[in-house]
Amino acid sequence: MAGSSFGNIFRLTTFGESHGKAIGGIIDGAPAGIPINVLEIQAALNRRKPGQSALVTQRKEEDEVEFLSGLLDNVTTGAPIAFLIRNTDARSKDYDHLSQAFRPSHADYTYFKKYGIRDHRGGGRSSARETASRVVGGALAAQLLQHYWSIRFSTYVDQVGTIRLEDKLFYTSDAIEQSPVRCPNIAVAKQMEDVIKHMKKQGNTVGGCITCRIEGVPAGWGEPVFDKLHADLAKAMMSINAAKGVEFGSGFSSVEMLGSEHNDPFLSDGTTSTNHSGGIQGGISNGMPIQLRVAFKPVSTILQIQKSINAEGKEVDLQGKGRHDPCVVPRAVPIVEAMAAMTLLDHALRQQSNLVKPI
Repeated sequence: MAGSSFGNIFRLTTFGESHGKAIGGIIDGAPAGIPINVLEIQAALNRRKPGQSALVTQRKEEDEVEFLSGLLDNVTTGAPIAFLIRNTDARSKDYDHLSQAFRPSHADYTYFKKYGIRDHRGGGRSSARETASRVVGGALAAQLLQHYWSIRFSTYVDQVGTIRLEDKLFYTSDAIEQSPVRCPNIAVAKQMEDVIKHMKKQGNTVGGCITCRIEGVPAGWGEPVFDKLHADLAKAMMSINAAKGVEFGSGFSSVEMLGSEHNDPFLSDGTTSTNHSGGIQGGISNGMPIQLRVAFKPVSTILQIQKSINAEGKEVDLQGKGRHDPCVVPRAVPIVEAMAAMTLLDHALRQQSNLVKPI
């Protein structure tokens, strides 16, 4: 299976299935000699793991990361960093009814058509459980970005269904984590929680959006033409399960603006008075905060009866079973941040190579 690696210089390769013995990854390209706080990486995993609140799947996984190589006394050696996260609470019998049937809007049908075989237990490789490995890579990348450039992230839920948070500001982790839905406004978060709980009772699901604001990125990161910074960030976000759209700065609302309204005037200190560009111009960071937003569809597995087909092409009635998220966005917050961190670190290291002058 191709496509299991992400990045150029800082590169993550993941492995494992939802109901296999373990998932994990190998990180290559991390500079040597950098102290790594393993507890912070575990804390990031804890934000993604299942069973953390009544709003998410009740699968009980501790998601404890085991580092197998590349660290000596929690300092990077420059060697590949291999890690493992064991699966301890898989209930494969919950998926027996899917061995010969395809869930609507899931990856079941397309995987079968591509490979002629599929792991029906929790979706196998297509399961969002794979993203735990991304969180490890992203949490490590975030520490390197903080170590070298003091880059900070503020990632939070800004919409669930029709409930929206209007102010897309930089919020502290304390403000974001005060609600299980990870919306920094308590009043809005309560409305979001009510929507998710209602969907769960109905055996249905609901979508939402996540904002990621990144401060401290210097001007000059990004490769023109095909490897634009926002193009790579967009690819990173769209590789996340259930992601259906991404926008930067003014995004889709820019079509309703005039050029005179949308342009970001420069000030004498090199900053801009507005940030409709979202911190990226011409595919290169301009020193302003990078602002992106990711839309996630409702989770495909619902506990209601739906029409589908089996492997023989015959129509069947299908009803989801087992433990599933009624809304993906509360647990997707650390995944969005992880993919952004790995993309930025990769471009930071590429920028260093651009600065090397020939002898």
